[in-house]
Formats: sequence, structure tokens, C-alpha cells
Amino acid sequence: MTPHAQALKTAAVIGGGPAGLMAAEVLSQGGVRVDLFDAMPSLGRKFLLAGVGGMNITHSEPFDAFLSRYGARAAQIKPLLEAFPPAALREWSHGLGVETFVGSSGRVFPSDMKAAPLLRAWLHRLRESGVRFHVRHRWLGWREDGALRFAAPQGELAVKADAVVLALGGGSWAKLGSDGAWVPLLAQRGIDVAPLLPSNCGFDVAGGWSEHLRSRFAGQPLKTVALRFTDAAGYSHERRGELMLSGTGIEGSLVYALSAPLRDTIAAQGSVTVLLDLAPDKTLDRVIAEVAHPRGARSLSSHLQSRAGIKGVKMVLLREVLSADQLNDPVKLAHAIKSLPLTLVAPRPLDEAISSAGGLRFEALDQHLMLRDLPGVFCAGEMLDWEAPTGGYLLTACFASGCVAGQGALTYLNDHHAATD
Repeated sequence: MTPHAQALKTAAVIGGGPAGLMAAEVLSQGGVRVDLFDAMPSLGRKFLLAGVGGMNITHSEPFDAFLSRYGARAAQIKPLLEAFPPAALREWSHGLGVETFVGSSGRVFPSDMKAAPLLRAWLHRLRESGVRFHVRHRWLGWREDGALRFAAPQGELAVKADAVVLALGGGSWAKLGSDGAWVPLLAQRGIDVAPLLPSNCGFDVAGGWSEHLRSRFAGQPLKTVALRFTDAAGYSHERRGELMLSGTGIEGSLVYALSAPLRDTIAAQGSVTVLLDLAPDKTLDRVIAEVAHPRGARSLSSHLQSRAGIKGVKMVLLREVLSADQLNDPVKLAHAIKSLPLTLVAPRPLDEAISSAGGLRFEALDQHLMLRDLPGVFCAGEMLDWEAPTGGYLLTACFASGCVAGQGALTYLNDHHAATD
């Protein structure tokens, strides 16, 4: 390739989250002049929010177990993770001077648990490599001549580039930039986009909670419980963990881990009844024996706390759901402790969700994440049609897809310029 052809290679990356920044890094390292555009006043806003309370960047579990977290899209995510696996993500972080460690749950964190130092070091390295950042530039689609349109502080702007990487995010957290505004822009070009849906979200219970529970106990955790249900396809799900009472229902890590089948079952049949085991370490027979033990003058609350370990919010929830007759019948009460039914009727709105499902279907893309109908346009990150639970899986696939899209764009540029040189 001649120096002249090399100088002509330009790429526009739209979206300043992990996927877009990773694509920009791969392209700039490949000698491409990269301009990165983001609608927000600063980059990586959702990434920084994900770091509140501890920046969980990936997970240390074996690859096959890791891959299984992507459910129905595992086959499409697999080559992305093979190109940039969790171990490579950790090495990349170390290369930025940010060491990582594995927590007791297997989750991987930066040594200081924070997102900001990692992002700061990364942006510095990208600037040093020549990537130019343009904030407050909202993508508006394409002009008839193929140029990219942006609403910028100085007015509408037209940008031409030899390759484009779209990393526009999903539909959750609109105030941080992931607002799904790109969906109609691609639909206008005939690109197939699955509707954006809430993922890693809470759910509303039928009829809502009482004012007593809502005002006094919303935000309180239920620790060490198990949740089980049967989905619309007849498949049984069961998982242990921790959930939280919300003002309208339930949320928290245990609920988020099951949000996809819960959401899809509600969509298919209108509601889903989950069964909560409030004492998963005890058998039903043991709970029946403990609850039926004479309590003398003690209150029901103190009796259940001393005999069955049921206290606090668990007791509140039993009183919320059960009738007086059920509370006063030891066998019925014991069965409820082991299988408390809650009927869920709706996921919380998309903008409240941690992430979103739906998006640009993989069938519209080739193996390099290039749009089949728009040569030279690559897509990455949460705007693709996949979902995963929290625990580092979301971020890892965003990084990996950004890497693959960046490499795909680099290959495209090299091949294209070699052909035209």
C-alpha cells in the first residue's frame, strides 16, 4: 500500500462507550485516522455508572460456563469472546496500569474497584494514539451522498469516512446516552431491528404492595432465598441468591439473572407466578416441625425467628401475602415459607433497566459485524440483539464486539484500499 492510500484511511466511530472506544483503539493501532462522536457532553457515562458500587469488568469462570450466560445468542457471541476473551480483557486492563483481582464470587474487579481511573487512562492512551473525540455530536443518519449527519453545537455537520463503526448502545438509561434513537435511522435503511426490551430489570407484582410495605420496606433485601418458576415453554428455572423489595414488586441480582425468561413468559401468557423459598437451607419437613413447635406466649414473629430463621423483611413479606388463616396454620405457613407465590405482571420500564434486549439482529451482519446491506458500516455493543445477566458478562461482550468490529473495519479498509490503490 502506498503512503498516499494509507493517509486516506479514515474511520468514524459513533458511540463513546466500551464497544466504541475499543473499536477506536483497534483502528488507531492499525494506522487509521479515527474520529469518535458521542451525543453526551463526556464519554463513557454508562460505563462510569456501572462502576458505582464496584466496577465488575468480567468473570473468571470457565469459558463454556461464561458463554452459557448469553442464552439464545450464545452461538453469535462465541466468536466475539474467542477473539477477545475475559483473560484478554484483564490483560488489556493491566496494560493501562489498572490491576485486577478475582472476588469471592468469581467476579473480576479493578484493584481499586473504580471505573473512573480505568476510563481516564484509556482515554489518555486513545488521545495519544491520535483518536479525536467529538462530544455533543448526535448522529442523525446519512445524507444522500453517504456522509454522516450530526447535530453538533455549531449546527448540523456532515462527515465522510472510509469506514463507520456504530456503537450506539441499547435503550436503557436514556439520560446517559443509551436512548435507542438510532433504531428508526437504521429501520429507514431497511435494516432489521428487534424491538428493544428491558433486561436485568425489576418486575411488578399483581395488585401492587400495600402502603405499609411500600412506605416502610421498599429497598430492603431478602437474603438467602431461592426463586423458581416454569416459563411459557414449560422449562423450569430455579436459582438462589438475594433479591430486594421495590416500591412495585421485586428486583435485585437474583431477579436480574432470571429477567429474560420472566419477561418472555409474561409477554407470552400475561403473567408468571414465581415461588420464593425463604428458607432454602431447610427441608419442608424440618420447617413444618419447627413452625409447629409449641410457641407458648411468644409472638409469631419471635417464634419464626428462633425456630426457622425467618425475620425482618421475610416476615413482612409473609404477612403481606398470606391470610390470617394461613399464618395461624403451622402446615400452611411452613409450605408458604418454602413456596411463597408471587404473581408478576410486568417488567419495569426500559429506561429503568440496567440493560436492554433486542436490537440489531445478527442475521443482518456478517462475521466481522459489518452490515450486509451497508458495506463499510460495522456495529458493536449493546445495540446488537443479545442480552446477559450482570456479573461482568455485559461489559465483556461489549468490549469483545468492539474489538471484532474494529478489526473488521480495519480489514475492510486495508482490502478496499489495496483494491483501489
